[in-house]
Amino acid sequence: MSDGPWPPHVGANEFGGKTLKKIAFLATILAITAAGMTHAEERRITVDAAGVVQAAPDMATITLGVTNEDTQASKAMQATSEAVVQILKRLDEMGIETRDVQTRDLSLSPVWSGRNNLNNDRPEISGFVASNRVLVRVRDLTQLGTIMDAVIQDGANDFGGLSFGVQDPAPLQAQARAKAVAEATAKAEQLAQAANVTLGPVQQISEQVGGVRPVAQMRAMDLSEAGSVPVAGGEISVSVNVMMEFGITD
Repeated sequence: MSDGPWPPHVGANEFGGKTLKKIAFLATILAITAAGMTHAEERRITVDAAGVVQAAPDMATITLGVTNEDTQASKAMQATSEAVVQILKRLDEMGIETRDVQTRDLSLSPVWSGRNNLNNDRPEISGFVASNRVLVRVRDLTQLGTIMDAVIQDGANDFGGLSFGVQDPAPLQAQARAKAVAEATAKAEQLAQAANVTLGPVQQISEQVGGVRPVAQMRAMDLSEAGSVPVAGGEISVSVNVMMEFGITD
């Protein structure tokens, strides 16, 4: 048995290795704790802002259709289909591309009679209603009124809506994004000045892109030609919301 300072059966290298591992482990724990305390003590300024850009629309989307009623389902559908075929042909002749025309819905429903009678008679089918609705994008707004007038003459008797937009919203979104960031930065600078601290660099930033919406106060635009359906396009707005976090340097 050795008379040295080390415990029995434990060499100096083994003992020293265990000690170094313990020291390294404790150092790691202290580093993690210090990092957590530093992060917890970080002071930040959080702001949000919206950037809005208004522009004249360069595209319109209309939902139009044909509805017919007949005592026979086949006749109701035939009349509707014939009118839609003529409308599609007219749209093609007026320069509307195939990619800008899409069937929205096609339906055939019975018409009931005697449902609300006071004699409790059994309701009966008295006819059928066939409907075919089409979504159309018009990229030349100067033709919008003329197109609507033409499809009405061809048998369109069901209009489900009209909305304006832009074909390429990316440039408008970029402008709105720049406005939002500038507004948020200005807010953060004002808050830092009011709190008598120095604004640090951006720590985090996120955005939410809004849709294309019509402006509440619309300005008149002559988009129709003589003899056509009168249409006013007004303006649309594109919005981007951002949230930013800034550090505080002192």
